[in-house]
Amino acid sequence: MENKLIVIKIGTTSLTKSDGSISPDKIAELVRQVSELKNLGHRVVVVTSGAIAAGFRRLGYQERPVAISAKQAAAAVGQGLLIEEYSKQFLGHGFVCGQLLLNRTDFADKRRYQNVFNTLSTLLKRGAVPIINENDTVSIEELKFGDNDTLSAHVAALVHADLLILLTDVDGLYTADPQKDSGATRIDVVDHIGDDIDDMALGSSSKTGTGGMKSKINAARLATASGVPVFVCSSGEKDVLIKAVAGGAEGTSFNAQSRVMNTREQWLAFHSDVSGSLIIDDGAVKALKERHTSLLPSGIVDVKGDFWAGDVVDVVDKDFKFVGRGMVEYNAKELEQIKGMSSRGIRDIISDGRSEAINRDNWIGSETGRALTKGDNHNV
Repeated sequence: MENKLIVIKIGTTSLTKSDGSISPDKIAELVRQVSELKNLGHRVVVVTSGAIAAGFRRLGYQERPVAISAKQAAAAVGQGLLIEEYSKQFLGHGFVCGQLLLNRTDFADKRRYQNVFNTLSTLLKRGAVPIINENDTVSIEELKFGDNDTLSAHVAALVHADLLILLTDVDGLYTADPQKDSGATRIDVVDHIGDDIDDMALGSSSKTGTGGMKSKINAARLATASGVPVFVCSSGEKDVLIKAVAGGAEGTSFNAQSRVMNTREQWLAFHSDVSGSLIIDDGAVKALKERHTSLLPSGIVDVKGDFWAGDVVDVVDKDFKFVGRGMVEYNAKELEQIKGMSSRGIRDIISDGRSEAINRDNWIGSETGRALTKGDNHNV
């Protein structure tokens, strides 16, 4: 079996008892399987849910709290309990684990993004198992991924994983809710995630988890766009993680797209904060899409937003259709002055004027990253 880098997302229902509290037995079984994968030579990153579930009963709540402050308090208690259980179980198999608590800002800032990558790379190189969760204790809503399916997809893209396994309480994507429709059938392989696949996504029936099948579809869309195949399977199947890596588990496979984005493109597409937008003419659209050139100020029709050189902006055509995203060489006021101008005209206004508004090396086009812009307003 070829050695692989595998990211495994473990959902809350795969870690908890029927009363919603953490099950040491379930964690022990999952750790056993991860340890066996490690012994086979694979590198494994675990993205785990369960912090709130581990902590809420310790604070006297009888069921998972709803208020944000109560959930954050439960997570503050539960994070320690959860990593303690993982550490104990992994040490029993001879492996060390390390905890990373992340939120969107760790990916949006390019330096922090690189630091996360460096930390994960070092842990994996030293034979440890990174255990990742969202930093629920302090994150405000705007900084949260919202569910660990999404977080795991971002992590899988960041480390260029060979496989992302989304472990849950159902054995894949069905044509309808199998608990309500006896005629529902499982989809074994998905080559393209279109509206028909979105329509099949089921909401979560769990009282302890935050993500349903919809969040797994969105995670698969993001990961496969980065070249990472995704497998959705049930923790109830015996040795499911080992079988999934070997290709023998029951579940749904989402095939990776053939065009793989590099780390720089991933950051631009998935994580960068978009500060404004540029509206460009038809000639510039054609040059970007067909000739794969840089964006020149001469092709810019209008400038929206207040941004600085080095910020990321969206680029749209005159009908506001998304063309791509890139890091600008000028601030908004400068581009407003030089839009539509040739290089010679630019130098008359800005003596050290650059020839490009966005260099091709700092660009990702819709043909590469369209899947991840689904639902964006592109700041227009």
